[in-house]
Amino acid sequence: MGKTKQGDNGARHWSLERDADGIAWLTLDKAGSGANTLGREVMAELNEFLAQLEAEPARAVVVRSGKPGGFVAGADIKEFTGLESPEQAFELVRLGQKVMDRLEALPCTTVAMINGFALGGGLELALACDYRVLADDPKAVLGLPEVKLGIHPGFGGTVRSVRTVGVFAAMDMMLTGRNIRPKQARSMGLVDQVVPERHLERAARTLALEPPVRKGQSLRERALSSPAGRPVVAGILEKQVAKKARREHYPAPYAIIDLWRSYGDRPEEMYEAEARSISELFCTDASRNLVRVFLLQDRLKSLGGPVDVKFGHVHVVGAGVMGGDIAAWCALRGLSVTLQDRAPEHIAPAIKRARKLFEKKLREPRLVQAAMDRLTPDVSGTGVPRAEVVIEAIFENAEAKRALYAELEPRMKAGAVLATNTSSIRLEELCEGLERPEGLIGLHFFNPVAMMPLVEVIHTPGTPTQEIDKAIAFARRIDRLPLPCRSAPGFVVNRVLMPYMMEAMLIAEDGVPLPVIDRAAKAFGMPMGPVELADTVGLDVALNVARILGEAYGIPVPKHLEEMVERKQLGRKTGEGFYEWKDGKAVKPDDDKARAPDDIQDRLVLPMVNEAVKVWDDSVVEDLDLLDAGIIFGTGFAPFRGGPINYAKARGVADVVAALNDLKERHGDRFSPAAGWDKLPG
Repeated sequence: MGKTKQGDNGARHWSLERDADGIAWLTLDKAGSGANTLGREVMAELNEFLAQLEAEPARAVVVRSGKPGGFVAGADIKEFTGLESPEQAFELVRLGQKVMDRLEALPCTTVAMINGFALGGGLELALACDYRVLADDPKAVLGLPEVKLGIHPGFGGTVRSVRTVGVFAAMDMMLTGRNIRPKQARSMGLVDQVVPERHLERAARTLALEPPVRKGQSLRERALSSPAGRPVVAGILEKQVAKKARREHYPAPYAIIDLWRSYGDRPEEMYEAEARSISELFCTDASRNLVRVFLLQDRLKSLGGPVDVKFGHVHVVGAGVMGGDIAAWCALRGLSVTLQDRAPEHIAPAIKRARKLFEKKLREPRLVQAAMDRLTPDVSGTGVPRAEVVIEAIFENAEAKRALYAELEPRMKAGAVLATNTSSIRLEELCEGLERPEGLIGLHFFNPVAMMPLVEVIHTPGTPTQEIDKAIAFARRIDRLPLPCRSAPGFVVNRVLMPYMMEAMLIAEDGVPLPVIDRAAKAFGMPMGPVELADTVGLDVALNVARILGEAYGIPVPKHLEEMVERKQLGRKTGEGFYEWKDGKAVKPDDDKARAPDDIQDRLVLPMVNEAVKVWDDSVVEDLDLLDAGIIFGTGFAPFRGGPINYAKARGVADVVAALNDLKERHGDRFSPAAGWDKLPG
């Protein structure tokens, strides 16, 4: 049906067309951007078009995107980073709220036509419409992820989400920031219809012309949101959040609960309180650092240059935990994968784990089966000649790896990437004997592969740029974050992480109870204590890496660790390490009365920070921001602190160096400040 374009008054981002049925099609296609975001200029233009629709009413309004594959990615985060005060933030947020209110108040039916992702402010825009129709696409996701930036929805989302899907479903979205897939969005009432993308416009038209009658809020929801119900529900929600995050570290989820507890039955007051709350959060160190981490993530995604390789097939050699899980992840991301090991019985456990991963991530049986079909056991290595990437993931032995490369390299097709998943061995030692030693790349994944987003892309001074770019492009193809780093023992993550774990063991040898050590690390903001982490990684793995790094950098290896490995007490995988493990969880003794030493946090954290400076000074990673990003995404270093270098600068470099010298006096030369502290910029 033909559409007539309305006057745009010089608009750059929005356009308005009216068709013969009286539907106004309001399209956002943000100029100069690959994705739609809601900044001041975009919101101001929308406000002008809404004024036009008030003056010249339409039968219905459909809000849609002019970008393929996505509706609106959210607010313009970079615009918020320039705000200097809560007052400035409040003004910007209130502008957004007023525009959403104006959209909601239009006297006609309004429909959001969502052709892919709708996140943050994008979902808030959709929620301001009467109805929502979503494309049935595996890449389509809805969500309110603002909590990951240390804030919460600010364009009315705290009110409209609860009104739309109920308090528990809305709070789950806001407090976790998790993505919602199409079928779940439909079942929870977040959208009204899910249809194939080719039917999206037709469905939006039908909703616009024949809007279904809405059911009122259920008696249960009215009870939960009542003055008597809210304190009870809020208490339950706070207990759930407290299991994951401390209020002093991550105030945003607690602010969401506080807002609803205070204003849940007074939406107009809650809108203003929402704006006040988010404006204050924007100016906290936690939010500034989390926004920093978000932008650093974007930087990692943008690394590398153009490549002429289309990745279709991956061959993985070694079906152990790491190799098997790398293969499974590649298959999950749509690649054809062959997995090689000495015998079928060595591959079978990896295939079993892969199915569990696919069932968890994909859920639909047809999608699970399609992923399983992409993953093929391959004892004889028939997949090598057709693979664009060949990944070695066998045990950490340089001689064995070199012998394997001698077999693989002659069989690989021209231009294919030969990569090793070594966790600590220098490439210079591994590439001896290769016909093209410059072609060997490190692709160091972390355990568990499906949860850890970082991949270290290891190179030597002689590695051609195009080989590095191919490895980076491959990491991005499988939705991992690439961190290019120069070959050196332990590279970045293990080198920084190992002093943290080793120091924890030395503290334990001083008589400090293990749970006390872990609690001190978590109180700093680490996602897992170092003792539990060592058990999770595997004490044999930790010992092997520690020995390599101990030889290279003088990091002490606790004797107790060697003794435990000799006794086959390897941690979680054997059921006994520093802790006893039952049903995959550490059994920690009750020691609430035990007191932690005053310097325990510095003893744990500052070796990591000090080693990070050494990594930079050794030019393993020359960009301090990328170094912070790599350590955050590779170790889980407290994101709200913005990375170890950012933490040191915020605390004060002089203070950190003084603390290291104090620890050196009390505990030994391993705390000697790095030479690089004097060269640190800023």
